[in-house]
Amino acid sequence: MTPISVARRCALSLALALAGLQGVALAQPAPVPASVPPEVFFKNAELNEAKLSPNGKRLAVAAPGGPGLRVGLYVFELGAKIEARRVVQFSNDDVGDFYWVNDDKLVFSATDRRIASGTHYQASGLFSVAADGSGIRQLVQREHETEGERKAFGGALTWNHRLLTVPFPHEGEPGNRVLVGKFGLNRSNNRSAYTPFWLNVDTGRALPATFDEPRGAVRFLFDSHGEARLVITEQENVQVVHWRGPGEKTWSELTRGDLLGLPFVPVAVDDTGRLFVKRLEGAQRYEVLTRFDFQTGKPEPRALLSAPGFDAQSAVIRDAGRTVGLRYQTDAQATAWFDPAMRDFQKLVDARFTEGVNVVQCARCGKADMVAVVRNFSDREPGEYWIYRAAAAEADRWQAVGRQRPDVDPRAMAGQELHRIKARDGADLPVWLTLPRGVAPGKPAPAVVLVHGGPFVRGRVWEWDGWAQFLASRGYLVIEPEFRGSEGYGDKHYRDGFRQWGQAMQDDIADSLVWARQQKLASDRACIAGASYGGYATLMGLAKDGALYRCGVAWLGVTDLMLLVKGDSWVDDDLGSSYRSYMAPTMVGDAVKDADMLKANSPVLLADRIRAPLLLAYGERDVRVPIEHGERMRDALVKAGRPPEWITYRGEAHGFGNLDNSVDFARRVEVFLAKHLKDGQGTPPGGQ
Repeated sequence: MTPISVARRCALSLALALAGLQGVALAQPAPVPASVPPEVFFKNAELNEAKLSPNGKRLAVAAPGGPGLRVGLYVFELGAKIEARRVVQFSNDDVGDFYWVNDDKLVFSATDRRIASGTHYQASGLFSVAADGSGIRQLVQREHETEGERKAFGGALTWNHRLLTVPFPHEGEPGNRVLVGKFGLNRSNNRSAYTPFWLNVDTGRALPATFDEPRGAVRFLFDSHGEARLVITEQENVQVVHWRGPGEKTWSELTRGDLLGLPFVPVAVDDTGRLFVKRLEGAQRYEVLTRFDFQTGKPEPRALLSAPGFDAQSAVIRDAGRTVGLRYQTDAQATAWFDPAMRDFQKLVDARFTEGVNVVQCARCGKADMVAVVRNFSDREPGEYWIYRAAAAEADRWQAVGRQRPDVDPRAMAGQELHRIKARDGADLPVWLTLPRGVAPGKPAPAVVLVHGGPFVRGRVWEWDGWAQFLASRGYLVIEPEFRGSEGYGDKHYRDGFRQWGQAMQDDIADSLVWARQQKLASDRACIAGASYGGYATLMGLAKDGALYRCGVAWLGVTDLMLLVKGDSWVDDDLGSSYRSYMAPTMVGDAVKDADMLKANSPVLLADRIRAPLLLAYGERDVRVPIEHGERMRDALVKAGRPPEWITYRGEAHGFGNLDNSVDFARRVEVFLAKHLKDGQGTPPGGQ
């Protein structure tokens, strides 16, 4: 395998008419509308995901199949005549994750996509079904199932089992088994640990796996046969990596670390026993991919993949256990193929679809009878799927599957760019801009600084995003800083955000707006907005840098850092003891040692410094950031004589899963921003 160094990217008739299950030609783009309705940006996709069967002769698709319907599972026969059938459709639940077990059978979970995250965990169960829609069987119960639901499907494993892996169906092997893990509480750190079982998808029978895995297993890496080669355990806030290679009977320790990191991170293992790992490199400690050297007991010094300026964030692509390439992320997603035939095919795909990114999944990769699914997407195009069959007649090799969001007209969408600027202390600061349509070149636009949640995650990648596009469609320059603490830009950038809530992290957000104004991109009219941590940063921005912003929109936001890190017996949340005993003190602050710092950076205690108009919104069922955060902030602002606009959504949690609520909130935001950035030009909630 040749090392790869990548720089950043330069800045069907098979179309799914799933309601009727018939192929139709793709419609021509409609004229660009003057104002795209908010529903277009916030409703669920009409085509969620597509996956090939192991032999490439069938394609499974998760899609609603019609307006107002739940997400179902559909299978297309990819023969000389394309035939489609609805395999699964529930009236009150959606198909979640799905996988081919063999060429004739799938497994899938069932979830309610209309309920946002941030409620207490509800297991989504596991079901199996034949490709022709027959023989549906419940394999794992869902949590809180009714008695009627249990009787409808018969016996199944209890809800505390989760799918761990689906082996590739090699010839001579059963080909009808998956691995599930029964999880129970690890009392040493109050986190879940797994015991693996083989589960027959035809009979529902479960048998213990023979891995003899170490105690406290929280993560496994399997080869394509379902053999566990690597196990990560957690005991007393310590992570240990255990390895058992092909032909070995016992486990050996490779490395150990704390809950916040390991010296290197295992990524994947192939059938030859090669272990791929991520390690850090250079002054900024960028993440690179390499292999583990079992003779030296260390990752190889030579990187297989590096992406200067970014963590490679790579994944190994396997075909029947064979390593054929790497998927990685810089500003945009890309693929590096080890297989020469796949490198040539990627060039063919990129020449055909010249706009955006082309992600290929394949069956019998690089072979004369290869079948591939190509997803093409960009900042303006949410995504469309195509099928390629190498063995078909030339005129029939390419067939369109469909667009994920057919209501989105790419011509009406805004372009997105990544800039690397300097923060006030000289640190590197990545900043995303979504450029509004209709603003003359060189003319500064009113701006919305949109702060991502987490906060210790990557904010965005180069792709279509509903909130950014919605705001840009209303004429705003959208500024999204990857403030320190964000992942994807080196471990130093990430860890520099520890214990910096309201401090250096907040300065980065302000610096991104100041830079955009210096570049004549943003006018002197700006608001700050965000959800979760972004809601916290919105409130802190108004309190700390009030002169920069005319208004703020905070939803689902943390307001009281002591409540976050210490908890309250009267407030129900899902953060857990290990977060509060170990992670929060390190990443946010210690409730005792850092009490003064936490209080100084809690918006609820700074209400008298917030002068700008504020819109506050919360979900009434949120247990990630309970509504008490919002109620305390609202009451403090009322006491300070600055009452906010206040809205709560019944049944919603850490995000808005109900489309009506999403659209209502978007319209309120539109009116609020127009009032304060455009002298009141906006559409009232419920308007057209």
